[in-house]
Amino acid sequence: MTTRAQALIPVTIAAVIIGAVGLMTLPSDSKLESVEFPRGTVMVDDVPLEVQIADSEPRRVRGLMFQDQLPYDQGMIFVFQEPGLYSLWMLNMQFSLDMIWFDYDGKVVHIEKNVPPCKTALEITTCQSVVPDGEALYVLEVTSGFVDQNNITKDSVLSIISI
Repeated sequence: MTTRAQALIPVTIAAVIIGAVGLMTLPSDSKLESVEFPRGTVMVDDVPLEVQIADSEPRRVRGLMFQDQLPYDQGMIFVFQEPGLYSLWMLNMQFSLDMIWFDYDGKVVHIEKNVPPCKTALEITTCQSVVPDGEALYVLEVTSGFVDQNNITKDSVLSIISI
């Protein structure tokens, strides 16, 4: 008969290994340290948003990791140097997001709604990337439900006020 200790040892070892793998997959500059994001304003159709600007690789890697919430009038905009197929994932997120990819002209390329977070050790090892349908220059992350609440569609347009 298996004792309680004999049963818990393999489970504990597996949990430690999964946790270590998850931590090793984090880039070193994004581990729990505070990253300052410049702020700006954008509009999607006629909806204004205050945004955190992720315009460098360390900022894009960190993204919204470890933030507890994001009000409906705020978001994060990922700004890239040139159009491309930029995928995102929900590593160490605490809440679900809607993601909207925009091209150079601010036209919607792809919308992904209610993307769940990957915050436990097991979820981190299996966290999926979200890949857009086409090339984008900007990706806007907003709280889940924003797209439906504001009737954002493929015909919506991003206007940069200040970034």
